[in-house]
Amino acid sequence: MHAAANALSIRLLGGMRLRASGVGIHCSKLEPLIERDRDAPLPRLAFASMSENNPSIIYAGLDVAKDSLALDFQGRLHDLSNDAKGHARLLRILGGVLQVQVILEATGGYEQGAVRALHGAGLALSVLEPSRVRAFARAMGLRAKSDPIDAGVLRAFGEAIAPLATPAPKAAQQRLAELVTRRRQLLESRTAESNRSAHYLEALARRQAAAVLRLLRRQIAQCEEAIAALICADAVLTARAARLQQVPGVGAITASTLLAEMPELGTLRDASAAALAGLAPYNRDSGPFAGTRRIAGGRAPVRCALHMAALSAARHDPILKAFHQRLLAAGKKKMVALTAVMRKLIILLNRLLKNPHFQLQSP
Repeated sequence: MHAAANALSIRLLGGMRLRASGVGIHCSKLEPLIERDRDAPLPRLAFASMSENNPSIIYAGLDVAKDSLALDFQGRLHDLSNDAKGHARLLRILGGVLQVQVILEATGGYEQGAVRALHGAGLALSVLEPSRVRAFARAMGLRAKSDPIDAGVLRAFGEAIAPLATPAPKAAQQRLAELVTRRRQLLESRTAESNRSAHYLEALARRQAAAVLRLLRRQIAQCEEAIAALICADAVLTARAARLQQVPGVGAITASTLLAEMPELGTLRDASAAALAGLAPYNRDSGPFAGTRRIAGGRAPVRCALHMAALSAARHDPILKAFHQRLLAAGKKKMVALTAVMRKLIILLNRLLKNPHFQLQSP
């Protein structure tokens, strides 16, 4: 643990007033970067924030690495190990405070142990997209990056933005997500091995590649059987999967991918569903310049599944087929038209799950 430092590594823009460690600071112009002790946590920033709507929440920043955790909480830094022992110590540190919310980033799976421990203890937490936090740090003028600094940025992000808490997944949902992810990884491995094996001349290498491909095909089939069994064993997942497959083009694989990768489906607004799938077109305009709108962000596995579903729906769903043909007749590029079908499709699927009385109509 380290005591909070008085200096703050932050670039202040003209007219912005902050309070760091209880001291008022006013800058009338852009000032040079003030370096701070690398081990000292970021002092609390007292600027207008969304968290003022609920001042009782105390935010903690948790930076996650493969083997370690850095916790910025109530003005102190805690160095923890990213294992069961470290997670238990994390809960002891946070356990004595009511209304605490932990802010952390998605780090390729290394955060999952801490997330499970926090959810198991009934503590609120928010798992954030790393690019959002990095953009927030840049907006604060922070160029340096270390685990203690990142933990302070995460805590400051919570205080300023007050992100929604990430709900704890149900056991069946968590298992489904893991199986769907495993199947996708096996498919990627099969594609890579198949591409490599096409260039082998040595007989041994070709035999080994064939054996690996047979193993991968067998494991993919096992994953698909496990996914189907898991969905059938859960009444909620069974009903949701059946509802999704009412749309032509959406099969069992697409339905299971959407249920695993986008569990929020059915609770979102149309625009939010499109954005979460990475299918919302964003403006690129400035003054008289009107740029081409492009999709960005979102969840790539969902978008890949919808791409295959849209190819089928554009041929077999009467309404989406007419929509697709109308866009092509208007001169839209094929991929632009197909992306528009994907967007229509995710909005339709969201409405199907959101409203049990919503019925598909014929043209």
